[in-house]
Amino acid sequence: MKDQKIVIKGAREHNLKNIDLEIPRDRFVVITGLSGSGKSSLAFDTIYAEGQRRYVESLSAYARQFLEQMDKPDVDTIEGLSPAISIEQKTTSKNPRSTVGTVTEIYDYFRLLYARIGRPFCYKCGKEITAQTIQQMVDTVMQFPKGEKIQILAPIVRGRKGEYKKELLAIRQKGFVRVRVDGKMIDLSQEEHPIQDKNKKHTIEVVVDRLIVKEGLERRLADSLELAAKMGEGIVFLLKEKEEILFSEHLACVDCGVSYPEIEPRIFSFNSPHGACSSCDGLGTTLDIDPNRVIPNKQLSIREGAIRPWERRSSMFYYQMLEALAEHYNFDLRAPFQELAPEHQKILLYGSGTDEIRFYYEKDGRREFFRRPFEGVIRNLERRYKETDSSYIRAEIEEFMGMNPCPACKGNRLKPESLAIKIGAKSIAEITKFSIQEALQFILDLQLTEKERVIAQRILKEIRDRLGFLANVGVEYLTLDRAAGTLSGGEGQRIRLATQIGSSLVGVLYILDEPSIGLHQRDNVRLLNTLRRLRDLGNTVLVVEHDQETIETADWVIDMGPAAGIHGGEVIAQGTPKEILDHPRSLTGKYLSGERSISLPPRRREAKGFLKIKGATENNLKNIEVEIPLGLLTCVTGVSGSGKSTLVLEVLYKNLAQKIYRSSERPGSCRGIDGMDQIDKVIHIDQSPIGRTPRSNPATYTGVFTFVRDLFTQLPESRMRGYKSGRYSFNVKGGRCEACQGDGVIKIEMHFLPDIYVTCEVCSGKRYNRETLDILYRGKSIADVLDMTVEGALDFFQAIPSVKSKLLTLQEVGLGYVKLGQSATTLSGGEAQRVKLSKELSKRPTGKTLYILDEPTTGLHFADIQRLLDVLNRFAESGNTVVVIEHNLDVIRNADWVIDLGPEGGTGGGEVVATGVPEKVAQVEQSYTGQFLRKMLKS
Repeated sequence: MKDQKIVIKGAREHNLKNIDLEIPRDRFVVITGLSGSGKSSLAFDTIYAEGQRRYVESLSAYARQFLEQMDKPDVDTIEGLSPAISIEQKTTSKNPRSTVGTVTEIYDYFRLLYARIGRPFCYKCGKEITAQTIQQMVDTVMQFPKGEKIQILAPIVRGRKGEYKKELLAIRQKGFVRVRVDGKMIDLSQEEHPIQDKNKKHTIEVVVDRLIVKEGLERRLADSLELAAKMGEGIVFLLKEKEEILFSEHLACVDCGVSYPEIEPRIFSFNSPHGACSSCDGLGTTLDIDPNRVIPNKQLSIREGAIRPWERRSSMFYYQMLEALAEHYNFDLRAPFQELAPEHQKILLYGSGTDEIRFYYEKDGRREFFRRPFEGVIRNLERRYKETDSSYIRAEIEEFMGMNPCPACKGNRLKPESLAIKIGAKSIAEITKFSIQEALQFILDLQLTEKERVIAQRILKEIRDRLGFLANVGVEYLTLDRAAGTLSGGEGQRIRLATQIGSSLVGVLYILDEPSIGLHQRDNVRLLNTLRRLRDLGNTVLVVEHDQETIETADWVIDMGPAAGIHGGEVIAQGTPKEILDHPRSLTGKYLSGERSISLPPRRREAKGFLKIKGATENNLKNIEVEIPLGLLTCVTGVSGSGKSTLVLEVLYKNLAQKIYRSSERPGSCRGIDGMDQIDKVIHIDQSPIGRTPRSNPATYTGVFTFVRDLFTQLPESRMRGYKSGRYSFNVKGGRCEACQGDGVIKIEMHFLPDIYVTCEVCSGKRYNRETLDILYRGKSIADVLDMTVEGALDFFQAIPSVKSKLLTLQEVGLGYVKLGQSATTLSGGEAQRVKLSKELSKRPTGKTLYILDEPTTGLHFADIQRLLDVLNRFAESGNTVVVIEHNLDVIRNADWVIDLGPEGGTGGGEVVATGVPEKVAQVEQSYTGQFLRKMLKS
């Protein structure tokens, strides 16, 4: 039986209470329970950590030092454990060179496909090109003007490291006296050995002949070209006075003289110098001065500070210069920038060219005139950026710079030669601009010759399979050139899931963290089919999940609880979904059976006005107009990729942030937003960590620790010793323990073993020195307070209103179990978001604040969603506006207003499908959200 089960005994990691558990192998298993009940501690910190640790320990000590090491979890034994693969909700690579195509390795297969069956075309004339013979090379040269001096070079080394003493000596012995080394002509009779650094890459070309074009040269020219082609393995360089021409026995355009190197996969890689665009180094973008950042608010006039880089300039010279410019071209400095004539806008930004303006400056009470062209704001910033040595000035100018498509490659990342090689009339860059669904259709419809089909058969099968896997997990709307850094956690997770299915491993333990996040109910079935397929291959699939459909589909369910934090860490129930449904102690079972449910609001609030977004065209939005009601809880819904995040975060949030906070981030494209004057604050509450270091914690983030430190400062003993507030900070010298610098632990690096964190022997993990810990409030030191849970601290500080009010908000959002000093890095995304919500709750409402949340139900159990809705409704009851991007039907049906985008994802989305109260949206047949909402409202 042990072979059929994973047997866990004595698991005590984090809040797990010494639990014993048997998990069936080769099954689809869901671990569920309240947020903070110990699901991730069991799945990731215990089971995955032990599986990964055992695998890594099977490797050599040398290999282990290059791999991420995991601590041994606090567990007595785990039997029946397979090698474990974790697919978490972590952000994908932020490297700008990383794309969906490269992450999934589909782009590597496309590179191979294009290298083997791609047809080269001339990027100048568009004709298909073929290999050149020596005779064709001669004919091309003989068309040069008579008397033209030329040199014929044979490349013998191209971009390789080394000294090449033997090669250069051999060349000299053969009678050749001139070579070009790294672009510099060298006379071998004068210089003994031109290469000094053997660790750098070098290019060596032998000068085979030097000629003057004239009648009767054909015979000698043919001999020289033949010799050069033989030495250069078919490649010959012809050097003229002002240009260099590449000849190849392999590929070249006879008409334009454009020749190609050998077609290999590397010339299609934008991460290789052989394929990357030389202007942008394969990034596809260049960092340039962005006119939209220079003039962020076009409704302002020049007088009102429309030119942002110059608005802080104290010198009158700039204003005098602009006055002279306005007088010369006859435009009004008091008119809004957007109302100026296009030619006047262009002159202000890019200068007057050769047209000289009569400027003046004040000297000794009189004006002195001079004439010169006006440089323009953008040209001025560009010049100063290139000339300055000051990092401060560079950083200041970079505020006005943005990423723009590379003018050379138009954002395609590759050299012109690489882009001119085509399959089915499409370049590799055009293929990567396809969505996954479109790329799959292109491959299925591809017409090939018999020879091409034989060559490409295996490559095409791999591409088809991988594209199919991605479509099956619900990300078919993503384009292959989409930057990996712009993917949501859920999208990144599903991409990694599709990659794992493609590997077809058997006998593996897969552990997933809420794979349904970011997925519309319509696409949930495809995801569940994918997970079942992983199981059917012979793997154990362990999923941490709250989604009802996923729980009901599972073979086995483990319900953690009974509550969160110190009140959790126990297995409340386990069994089939039906057994969980009937279990008397299972809170999850009560929600699944309908015994408990998330209540509907007693009434729908009435809007106080509207924010009207006009003509939104960012990304896939199709020139839409959207009205967002003020003073309500609004849900923006739609299938994945329909344009929800673009509309809310790129268009709405960034435009408001620019107006209210003068943000320099480029807002999403739209004609304008009416009603912005009715909002005085806009707050985006996301699930990013509240701090990047272990020093950040809920107490410091919410500000409650400031009041606690002030309280300790006011104690008689503290005042007698002269202790100030800084004495009770573990971030600065004075009161903290200097042995561990306020961390409480000391990190010991173990080379090829995991790093060990040892409790500081000096302070015993309390972070403070003895003198600071001597100061007590009601018998507790500052370290004891940090070790309290929010619930415990509420009782302890009952008589201190400033502390109590902050703690109450943490309690209200369901974080009563969290310790005040708990490290920010150990909080889940949902917990971090609720800490942020509590901070906002503690502030005095203005009634004109817009709160924006992106999938706040991530990591939340049914019972936690009810708490979240209570908080959001509290914001709205105060007159504020709450906009939530959400797929959860309980949140959607509780909203006052729903905006449904779609109908599909990617290019098939970007339209408004339905708007109104949930009951109205439920009646719209074209709305996928409405279809699922209708069933829920009937139940």
